[in-house]
Amino acid sequence: MNSKDSPAYLRLRGEIVGAILDGRFSDGDSLPSVRSLAAEHGLNPLTVAKAYQTFQDDGLVTVRRGIGMFVAEGASDRLRRSERETFLTEHWPSIARRIRALGLDVEDLLQAVP
Repeated sequence: MNSKDSPAYLRLRGEIVGAILDGRFSDGDSLPSVRSLAAEHGLNPLTVAKAYQTFQDDGLVTVRRGIGMFVAEGASDRLRRSERETFLTEHWPSIARRIRALGLDVEDLLQAVP
């Protein structure tokens, strides 16, 4: 959940995390090249490289020189655990407060899910 005020590389990172969690990229899949992703998003290639570097730093991608970047084995599970923890500690408390303030219950929430 990156806001529009976040740096571009963090917004891009969030999009890639979403793609991995949604299964658009699986463990072992190649990621788009820096140049193609920069062109697709209208970003400077250095911005894309910075987003990819965060994945490298976290051990979530592997680099094969001359071939490209690939989602590391086990990355999707690690990301899912990390994103769950972030959601539960940083986002859920305010969401839960809002749910209580609005007087919603589990039934209301489940009916609202598309």
